[in-house]
Amino acid sequence: MMKVLYTVLFSFAATAGIGYLLLPVLHALKAGASILEIGPRWHEKKSGTPIMGGLMFIVSAVLVVLLNVYAVKDSSVYFVLILALCFGLIGFLDDFTKVRFKRNMGLTSAQKAMLQMAVSALFLYAMYRTGNMHTDLYIPFVNTSFRLHPLVYIFFAMFVMVGCVNAVNLTDGVDGLCSSVTIPVMVFFTAAAVALGKTDLAIVPAALVGGLAAYLIYNWHPAKVFMGDTGSLFLGGLVCALAFALNMPLILILVGLIYIVETLSVILQVGYFKMTHGKRLFRMSPIHHHFEMCGWKEEKIVLTFSGITAVMCILAWVGIAGLR
Repeated sequence: MMKVLYTVLFSFAATAGIGYLLLPVLHALKAGASILEIGPRWHEKKSGTPIMGGLMFIVSAVLVVLLNVYAVKDSSVYFVLILALCFGLIGFLDDFTKVRFKRNMGLTSAQKAMLQMAVSALFLYAMYRTGNMHTDLYIPFVNTSFRLHPLVYIFFAMFVMVGCVNAVNLTDGVDGLCSSVTIPVMVFFTAAAVALGKTDLAIVPAALVGGLAAYLIYNWHPAKVFMGDTGSLFLGGLVCALAFALNMPLILILVGLIYIVETLSVILQVGYFKMTHGKRLFRMSPIHHHFEMCGWKEEKIVLTFSGITAVMCILAWVGIAGLR
């Protein structure tokens, strides 16, 4: 437990220090965000805020693992971090395209989907072949599992991973939201890894607990920096990688409830718009923008959504009692 605590504290300090050095660099590179014209009009003042701030907690997470490299015996630690870094790289390419060509849209949806599916498939195959992942699907609360054919499980897992990564990405739309929602998720995975005897793996989510808390110094409203797709895709990759490394992918339904609701709000909005030839189900999607349009301040949205996630993480902890 002391190792986990030291990891949180070190990552907090490292991220805060990296952020202090990184912000002037991003300003000098003119790595500012372009705000969509269809977004809330008051978001226009955020135009020019540096993106790629996710590099702060990404670098600190890598440093934590490197500092523990001689003590880490669990190879899943490296698979999980490498997968998250690959997703972060996809996000970086997306952010770089936005900054380079001064437009809000970066890589095309097809390009991102193909890259994400390829990365997910390689991760799942490597985890399965090295014995770090089995194909028994654990059902929370009922404490039972059933075995799927490896190919069926991998295709199922690819779908879950790509969906999860993009759901986390959609949650990054209000100052401090994605990081605040993800902190309790990382606390849950840290506790679950320790409870299951995977103490080496616990250092990765523990590093993000500290890193994301420090990142909020720069991202709390009014944000001085945005994590960009670099950060949100890294976090999405880490969330789903941890779920599969701990062999509890269905727990994402609970701990990732806000991510799921954000995604469903977009799907429902688009579907309703097409069916009704122009009518809207929400004032704007993803749903955090709907609440903004209803008069909620950004801080209220962040505290409410992260509070809901914390409650769902406690419920998830109860749900995996049979594994502990």
